[in-house]
Amino acid sequence: MHITLTELRYLIALDKERHFGRAAKRAFVSQPTLSVAVKKLEGELGVTVFERNRGEARVTPIGRRIIEQAYRILGEVSALETVAEQGRDELKGALRLGVIYTVGPYLLPHLIPALRESTPDMPLIIEENFTGALTQQLRNNELDAVIVAMPYDVGGFSTWPLYDESFVVVMPQTHRWAHRDEIDANELAEEDLLLLGPGHCFRDQVLALCEDCRDRERERQPHSGSSLETIRHMVASGLGVTVLPRSSIPGLSEESRLLETRPFAGDAPMRRIAIAWRKSFPRPRAITALHDAVMQCDPSGVTLLPEEVAVNVDDDTFAESF
Repeated sequence: MHITLTELRYLIALDKERHFGRAAKRAFVSQPTLSVAVKKLEGELGVTVFERNRGEARVTPIGRRIIEQAYRILGEVSALETVAEQGRDELKGALRLGVIYTVGPYLLPHLIPALRESTPDMPLIIEENFTGALTQQLRNNELDAVIVAMPYDVGGFSTWPLYDESFVVVMPQTHRWAHRDEIDANELAEEDLLLLGPGHCFRDQVLALCEDCRDRERERQPHSGSSLETIRHMVASGLGVTVLPRSSIPGLSEESRLLETRPFAGDAPMRRIAIAWRKSFPRPRAITALHDAVMQCDPSGVTLLPEEVAVNVDDDTFAESF
């Protein structure tokens, strides 16, 4: 049996696209080349990995197991290549960074210049996505590190908290709460609360602020947005109120004159943002450089965590690797 790494890469491209034409474009080859390679691989294995139907591909049950193994094999190969290449200089070569949607637009404009200055030979390849998708990509060695919201307890990963940021209530300037200094979280259930769509961890954090919010959310099926910016625009148009992380507030543009922001009464709800990476990642200095660059950014409205409380791992892997 002779299986090449190129054939495995074609297999994964087809798994991602589920269409031979799109998979070929993803792999930068012609469709016949990819089709022949996948067919040859199936012949070597003696099983059908994909069912075909007019260019589309559907994974068979045994094919799913084979593809999962292909991910693992290519991950190990990538780790081997990284060890060889980056062993000479851990800060040279691209760093594949995943960031959740509610952090990327507000942190990356500060982070990229800071990292460019401190590590000019380590450009970022950036992926914005949901926490679950980023976790899977990190596990599959498609990403080197991710920036996510805590808690984030995933086996085989280490985390390094970066900063805390509080939440604020955002409302139209003409809203009845505009004359008040602070808002009680339980009052959110009385309003048309605009939320991110399902899959966003920030949506769940907002719904957890008051006991009645989740029940009312099921009853009303309120308007939702795909991004915090979209929700902010809907609030400015008078559709309801929302909750935003502090880091997103300084980005308010011309529409800011249509909006009012207020803190929560009592202890402000907040979230903790952290870096996570595989414990086996062979470039620990790159993680340190990423952490230090965030510390230089000082995103507006957040509280950077001091060095002595920054490391939060469940074993000694972090300490041993530095």
